[in-house]
Amino acid sequence: MDVYQCIRSRLTVRSFRPDPVPESVIRRMLQAARWSPSARNRQPWHFIVIQNRDTLDKIGAIASSGGFIGDAPLAVAVVMDRAGRPEFDAGRSLQQMELTAWSLGVGGCVAGVRGDENAQVKELLNIPEDKELVTVMAFGYPTAQAAAGTKQRKPLPEIAHRERFGQSY
Repeated sequence: MDVYQCIRSRLTVRSFRPDPVPESVIRRMLQAARWSPSARNRQPWHFIVIQNRDTLDKIGAIASSGGFIGDAPLAVAVVMDRAGRPEFDAGRSLQQMELTAWSLGVGGCVAGVRGDENAQVKELLNIPEDKELVTVMAFGYPTAQAAAGTKQRKPLPEIAHRERFGQSY
């Protein structure tokens, strides 16, 4: 699948088959994340691969917007060194990981873990205090219903401007 087609077809998946994600796919996802660009090439990321059913269930119970993690066969916690704007570099690595996964038939969804939820997940995963847990992303093979979903996007003229905001593209 070429990159543009991967971007156009990628769906957010919150409903997973129980099939495990093979190690070769996980490694490829992590390599894609590792190769993502970062500010000043600092590469401030750490990725925690989570496959233990008990841990996935606990994170799914903690994350109020991420109960689906408890149903996923795999999750990856994205942890960043605290420097500058870690969310920016984290987002870049997540996107590359997600697109690589999708190109291999694996879907995913990011779960927000804020405030007390963040602290609980950090403790569960033994994340050092000086590191920032940005998110946990669930991964797995989509159920038939999830794979049949569609994307709705605004038309390009509604969101693209030329030279100045409000000038039609």
